[in-house]
Formats: sequence, C-alpha cells, structure tokens
Amino acid sequence: MADTANVIIRPPIAWALAALAGIALDRLMRLPFVPAEVPAGKVGAMVFAVALTLAVCAIATMIRSGSNVPTNRPTTTIVETGPYRFSRNPIYLSMMLGHVGLAIAFNSLWLLLTLVPFAFVIRFGVIAREEAYLERKFGDVYGRYRSRVRRWL
Repeated sequence: MADTANVIIRPPIAWALAALAGIALDRLMRLPFVPAEVPAGKVGAMVFAVALTLAVCAIATMIRSGSNVPTNRPTTTIVETGPYRFSRNPIYLSMMLGHVGLAIAFNSLWLLLTLVPFAFVIRFGVIAREEAYLERKFGDVYGRYRSRVRRWL
C-alpha cells in the first residue's frame, strides 16, 4: 500500500472545479445575494485575504516541520504548531473561507452554493481518508492530537 492518504481528488483541483462551476452558473443565471449597500468587492476581498493568509501560514508551518503539503506525498510528522494548534485542517478551512470570499466579492449565490459539494468532497473524500491514514501511520500520537484539536475550529 502506498504511503499516502489516497484521497479521491487533490484539494486544489476540487476547489478550482467548485469555483469554476459557481462562476459558470452565475454567467448562466445571475443570483446576487449581497445587499446593494454592502461593498461586496471590498468585503469579499478582505475575507479572501484572511483565507489566503491562513493558507500561507499553514503551508509554511507544514514545510518548516519537514512534512509534505501535497496529499499525494507521504506525511512525515504530525504538525501541532501554528494554525494546527487550533484546527487539524487549516488549509481546507482557508479554501472554504476563500470560496466564501469569492462568493461575496462576485456577489454570487451560485459560488456560495458550490461550497456545499466542495465541502462534502473535502470532508468525506479527503479528510476521512487522511484521518484513517494518519491513524494507521502515527497511531496514538495522532489520536492524542485529534483528541486535543478540533477538525475545523
């Protein structure tokens, strides 16, 4: 058996597909959801910036720990510092937050709705497989980490 979580799709690809689907649906039938008095572009950009900052911090923390970021490469250690002190999945959390930021910035309910299938795929096709892999590979070390740190927040 390969030393990976064997996820069903690489998360950045799933994110891009969800975003592209939302944008395509929005082009077919516009569904705005942000009230007109709200500066959607600015608010969405701020949310996206927070998401991007979280992603960069999480990736840098993972790299500094000596572990691999891509899901198709082996995990070498359980990372418990930086944003991993608060969330076992800060990169996926940042992807979801970034998706919300895009939905607000584009004022597209479609983009917001495509977050649902994306979250489902990430939770059950990626995270569930990663958790099983980490449990097999790291046993009690991962079990203790999992008991201390929540999956999302």
